[in-house]
Amino acid sequence: MDELLKLLRQNALESPENLARLLNQPVEEIRARIARYEADGIIRGYQAIVNEDRLDLNRVRAVIEIKVTPEREGGFDKVANRISRFPEVESMFLMSGGYDLLVFVRGQTLQDVAGFVSERLATIHGVVSTATHFMLKTYKDQGVLMFTEPTHERIQVSP
Repeated sequence: MDELLKLLRQNALESPENLARLLNQPVEEIRARIARYEADGIIRGYQAIVNEDRLDLNRVRAVIEIKVTPEREGGFDKVANRISRFPEVESMFLMSGGYDLLVFVRGQTLQDVAGFVSERLATIHGVVSTATHFMLKTYKDQGVLMFTEPTHERIQVSP
């Protein structure tokens, strides 16, 4: 991955002027490269990483492992494309190992996620089995720590 993409991953709000300074390149070249990445679909979007544990959202997140039967014309892609279109699905990956797909979903309650799995996901042609794991607490998300070390104003003294 080139240095411009690495810098944008660290802080997508970084100005083109500052990126140009950091990379020792002209600002217009940086703007053109960013526009090209967006047009080519390399940069798919920009978003803030939010520590939802600090908000009073009462949402439920889950990771679902899915075993599927690949389709003759399209393999895993047809089933994966169907699943990825559900609004509950945040992220989805083709995996090696015991399960084929790893899906991150969100719902308002445990029952919402359970209903999604049993009524919508498990009924898709090609889905053989699922295993759902509910996320209880987030320590790190997309490379960002979700907690900060407490700062002590007083020096600790030991006997």
